[in-house]
Amino acid sequence: MLGNFSYYNPTKLYFGDESLNFLMDELKGYGPVVLLNYGSGSVKRNGIYDQVIAILKEAGKTVIENPGVMTNPTLEKLNEGVKIARENDVDLILALGGGSVCDYSKAVAASTYYEGDYWDHFWLKQQNPAEDQRLLPVGCILTMAGTGSEMNAGTVITDAEHTFKVGHVFDSRLMPKFSILNPKFTMTVPENQMKAGIYDIMNHIMEQYFSDFDDNTSDYLAEGLMRSVVHSSRIAVKNPQDYEARSNIMWTATWALNTLIGLGKQQDWMVHMIGHSVGAWTHAPHGYALASVSMAYYRRAMKNGLPKFVRFAKNVWNIQSNGMTDEQIAEAGLQALKAWETSISISRCWQYRTGYYPSCVGW
Repeated sequence: MLGNFSYYNPTKLYFGDESLNFLMDELKGYGPVVLLNYGSGSVKRNGIYDQVIAILKEAGKTVIENPGVMTNPTLEKLNEGVKIARENDVDLILALGGGSVCDYSKAVAASTYYEGDYWDHFWLKQQNPAEDQRLLPVGCILTMAGTGSEMNAGTVITDAEHTFKVGHVFDSRLMPKFSILNPKFTMTVPENQMKAGIYDIMNHIMEQYFSDFDDNTSDYLAEGLMRSVVHSSRIAVKNPQDYEARSNIMWTATWALNTLIGLGKQQDWMVHMIGHSVGAWTHAPHGYALASVSMAYYRRAMKNGLPKFVRFAKNVWNIQSNGMTDEQIAEAGLQALKAWETSISISRCWQYRTGYYPSCVGW
């Protein structure tokens, strides 16, 4: 392990098919006004919204709704949320949806009581809130597995006017106070969103894995998580209602990006930086944007990080050397990664919101 570090994660998790039952107890710790952020309305169609609203009403909360949080939350939508939170003196922000809604809710929580240009200060200049700034608490009810936003302080906001997508990881004060993870809720999302989330999970792990050459405990954890994603994803694609597979994917997503497996080592994240640029221009689901650039990037990075790519091939994909050179073993590992993506139909073309955009996600 390299360097020195501290580890602290204050998010309380409730996991399982009865986890929503714990929302009532959590609500007792907050004031009467709850800002409920959610997406385009799928949570209403699948009945999850009604379950949450019933609990909020039983708890005696005043619910301020903020629907329409998009896949890549925009600065314009952030401004709208901040305005709503300020005008209603919100006590708790409750995110109901996928990682984008959780990201967005943390962004609103950080920005509501900042006196100044929060876009410039938090995202462009990458600053954290002052110690004495009021920050709104956030809770997440997750409906899609992928981002890990339910147990980290990350936010990603897009300035659509200038096609600029920026992520900022705040300090631990912006981590959700609690998150509710019911794997059955993830079964309500469309297949393409499930697959985008699966690749996002895998890429989160790889971004932290492909760096350094020391014998690092974090890398052993990462290898196990990657094997879990690969195994469970193949089952979930064939049977999206398989609870065991979906629960394993959901749990892996959380541990892929709650900062644990990045401890004691350097990290890369260049695929995410390029993927954000792709997403800003195309509005592509994040996982597909990552898949569109990752193979080209890792083939280039492999030349300077050969030992780690050899380890990746052997420990994640069970590639046997059989007299091959290190370069051949590493290449076989990347080919196995490609074959996995093909097997779960990650590679495909999409028409994006900006009009016809022939971006084939694959190689």
